[in-house]
Amino acid sequence: MLLKIYRVITILGTPIISIYLYYRRFIGKEDKNRHDERIGISKIPKPNGFLFWVHAASIGESLSVISLIENLLKNCPNSYLMITTGTITSAKILKDRLPDRAFHQYVPVDKPSYVSRFIEHWRPDVALWTESEFWPNVIFATHKAEIPLLLLNGRISDKSYAKWQIAPSLMKDILNCFNVCFGQSEEDVLRLKKLGAPKAKNLGNLKFSVPPLPVDAQCLDELQSQIRNRPLWLAASTHYLEEDMITNIHRKLKNIHKDILTIIVPRQVNRGEKISRLLEKKNIPYALRSRNNPITPSTQIYIADTMGELGLFFSLSDIVFMGKSLVPHGGQNPLEPLKLGCAVVHGPYMTNFRWICEEMKKYGCSIEVRTIVECSESICQLINKIPERKKMIQKGNKFIDSQSEVVSLVTGEILTTLDSKYGPT
Repeated sequence: MLLKIYRVITILGTPIISIYLYYRRFIGKEDKNRHDERIGISKIPKPNGFLFWVHAASIGESLSVISLIENLLKNCPNSYLMITTGTITSAKILKDRLPDRAFHQYVPVDKPSYVSRFIEHWRPDVALWTESEFWPNVIFATHKAEIPLLLLNGRISDKSYAKWQIAPSLMKDILNCFNVCFGQSEEDVLRLKKLGAPKAKNLGNLKFSVPPLPVDAQCLDELQSQIRNRPLWLAASTHYLEEDMITNIHRKLKNIHKDILTIIVPRQVNRGEKISRLLEKKNIPYALRSRNNPITPSTQIYIADTMGELGLFFSLSDIVFMGKSLVPHGGQNPLEPLKLGCAVVHGPYMTNFRWICEEMKKYGCSIEVRTIVECSESICQLINKIPERKKMIQKGNKFIDSQSEVVSLVTGEILTTLDSKYGPT
């Protein structure tokens, strides 16, 4: 019943959907040159051969399946793979990261006619859905077309779990479309089963298979020559409410380490100018990367407000505070700094990465702080106690290695499912 109501709403809402897409194009959130893909029309033909279809919502989900994509294509040499996402930034990143025989398309908006055009054109042999973006019309159309459908790295957050319990019959119908659901953790598997998944299991978390973020070696050398031997720490992917807190932490650290350098990489790079005005009010000398300001001996805070350079700054500083965690916004991915040899500090609000953070505590490769004072004290200890910092980084490496088999395990399960339907691919 709820599905029928949803379908009617998406059909009758065509004018609103059109206005919404136009508005997104106007503000630069839709690709003007590939708008037709969002209404189910593609300009390229389906390749001749077995076609995997992977759907990932955005950048994080896309990167988490790159190694899996490579593994599937390696195991199935006569196959092709299409990955769909809904954002321009993910499309740009995938253009440089996808292997041969893999290509990107934008996912159609969840309207029945758009979805039907998409399915009829591509006729994929299997659909691999990632994490938790459940679009009812797309999922039901895929299932109706008798295309095997698997959920990869399924994640049911507290918010999503509460939301889907409001409409349990719809969620149960959606999950019944999946041949099998692979949860990121045992908690996710339990929630998937409670919401109606007939078959769910945990093989590990595909986020562990994401390659380390890229690092420009020349830029790294330049920055290291500017910093020399100064003590430093990095506040990564900060939320705007945290940046004032970071300046207070910086001042506490400066009372102990007179030449401390704090680096801020804001989650939204366009916030660089606003952060600079905050620092001017507080009379804190700063440099802004978007202006090509160098780091001088008088620079106290360096604002790295550029796109795609987070890996560079993880390589520059081995002490990292992960943002969006001192405020209740779910945190940012702590695996990224671990993979580049960092000791990680984070706040209490890491709900988007709860299982990962719980395991990091068990391994001893992270420190959770709840206040500005705790954060400054923890960072100070990491600066002062180099042997302990190195041990913490080594424990982080062991934690990453603990999930090294996840891609092989998930690949095996996918191929087993396909063999039961098609025979060896």
